[in-house]
Amino acid sequence: MMKRKNFAVVLSGCGRMDGSEIHESTTLLLALTEAGHTYECFAPNVEQFKVSNNLTSENMLSKRNVMVESARIARGKIKDIKTYSPTDFDGILFPGGMGAVLNLCDYGAKGLNCLVNQDVERAILSTYDDKKPLGAMCIAPVLLAKVMGKFGIEITLGNDKEYADTVKDIKKMGAKHHNIAASGVCVDKANKVVSTPAYMLCQDIKEVYDGAKNFVKEISELK
Repeated sequence: MMKRKNFAVVLSGCGRMDGSEIHESTTLLLALTEAGHTYECFAPNVEQFKVSNNLTSENMLSKRNVMVESARIARGKIKDIKTYSPTDFDGILFPGGMGAVLNLCDYGAKGLNCLVNQDVERAILSTYDDKKPLGAMCIAPVLLAKVMGKFGIEITLGNDKEYADTVKDIKKMGAKHHNIAASGVCVDKANKVVSTPAYMLCQDIKEVYDGAKNFVKEISELK
């Protein structure tokens, strides 16, 4: 019987264009619960990089807070990432959505010259130092590559040629990229890093859910 574990899930807003991808986030939380695990949601208490109209993809002239927006997905049960400690959890997980590369870091705007939110970077590195697993879905592996590329981590964004330039950037950050199918999972056992393509490749929510279940299974088995 698999040991019940407790994971931190880091959100980056609410909505694929400017925050956490909602399907990825909710299927991840469901997969964790179905596997018998528990979770707590975190987000940085900062202003979003931008606010998007998720119907038209146009930018909106308004401001929103990442933690407040993330609370929509977490049903209000969310904590400031500043309070995160790896000693309280069995791993830390990052759903995708453009918020991962706009609000947790600014790769979506600055590419290789991007900066990572200091509290998010601390959470990632302290988890790695504590020898706990880290997981990322969709575009979020870019965040891990920026922080942990120096460790030569192995990750995936899938196998879509549309993202070839992003894969090149990941490699320049020091990470190694593997081509993985839509619901597949890349497992770096040495560094305890797990990633899955989600909507980088998936065509519908069922594929995302299948990937989330595979993702949770693999990260649950890491020791």
